[in-house]
Amino acid sequence: METTKVAKPMLFAVDDEADILELITIHAQKAGFRIRTFSRGEPFLKALTGESPDLVILDLMLPDMDGLEICRRLKKDERTAVIPVLILTAKGDETDVVLGLELGADDYMVKPFSPKELLARIHAILRRRRAQGAESGGKWTVGDMLEIDDRQHAVRVSGRKLELTATEFAILRVLVRNPGWVFSREQLLDKVWGEDKASLDRTIDVHIKNLRDKLGEAGSLIKSVRGVGYKLEP
Repeated sequence: METTKVAKPMLFAVDDEADILELITIHAQKAGFRIRTFSRGEPFLKALTGESPDLVILDLMLPDMDGLEICRRLKKDERTAVIPVLILTAKGDETDVVLGLELGADDYMVKPFSPKELLARIHAILRRRRAQGAESGGKWTVGDMLEIDDRQHAVRVSGRKLELTATEFAILRVLVRNPGWVFSREQLLDKVWGEDKASLDRTIDVHIKNLRDKLGEAGSLIKSVRGVGYKLEP
């Protein structure tokens, strides 16, 4: 009886520091990942034309391109928009982090970093994607314009299909499955990131802003409850 081998998840890591790439490679391979590394942005973007990774680890400061511009390109291209991006950067300023999240990154880490925590973040993002694909879920219609289909991982507003990141979809699903319930930022972090959460409350605010922008006319369905958090209500 033949057994089908499941391909190991593929990571693309983009960083101009050779020792960082080596560190990521060693720990990623020990954890059972395949990995390709790039020290510049252009070769990375070129590689995407032939292969689609399961996740991208992206430095913001590269010698040939701005990492934020790379993130912007990935999220504007329908073919690569669904690839999760984890920003790994020496820029610890919250403004840089927030901008990366606004462009569609799923998570971020600031250097110096713990390889163990990096792997935990990667596993958390990939688990969210697998859960969204495997969960039988269902379909919901909110306010006669917003449609969410768990099985297809699809969101439509007035028939127009949207491209959401795995994190944005996970947050929206929490809200839509519990209409009218108010979730604090801490509760949303718990439900979406679980035990792997190590993000700022501000992260939730940025993802909510992105959701509202992408939802357009349906963005008003996500209500802010001052001093508490967020809820979804027709």
